[in-house]
Amino acid sequence: MIQQEGPGWRLAHDSSRHGFPFLIGGEFWAVELTAIEVEGLHALLVELDHQHTQIRDQLMEEESITLELEQQEWWGCLDGTRERWGLQVVLQGNEMQRRGLEGAWPAPAAQAFLAALKTVLD
Repeated sequence: MIQQEGPGWRLAHDSSRHGFPFLIGGEFWAVELTAIEVEGLHALLVELDHQHTQIRDQLMEEESITLELEQQEWWGCLDGTRERWGLQVVLQGNEMQRRGLEGAWPAPAAQAFLAALKTVLD
C-alpha cells in the first residue's frame, strides 16, 4: 500500500483492493476511485499543469489565471498565479457509472497532491 499525505491533501493506493484501489482527498473530503478514474484524473491534471507552465512566464507578478479543461468524464480548473495555484475537479457520471464527485485542493496542497500523483502513476 502506498499512502502519501500532507496539509490539505492525501493519496492512497492499495493494489490488493479490487474495484476502488485509490483514495484521494482534501482537507474535509475523500473519495475512492477506480484505476481508470485515476488515470483520467492524472491525464487531466498533468495537462492543466503543462498549460500553466507554458503560460506562467507571460504572467506578471500580480496577475492570476484560470485554466479549465474537460477530458473524458473529468472537468478540471487550475486557478492561481505564476507560483501558487489551486485545483478544482469534477467527475461527471455517465451511463455506465452514475456516481460523480467534486473536490478541490487550495495552494500549496494542489501542487503537492499533483507531485504525489505523478510519483504513483508515472
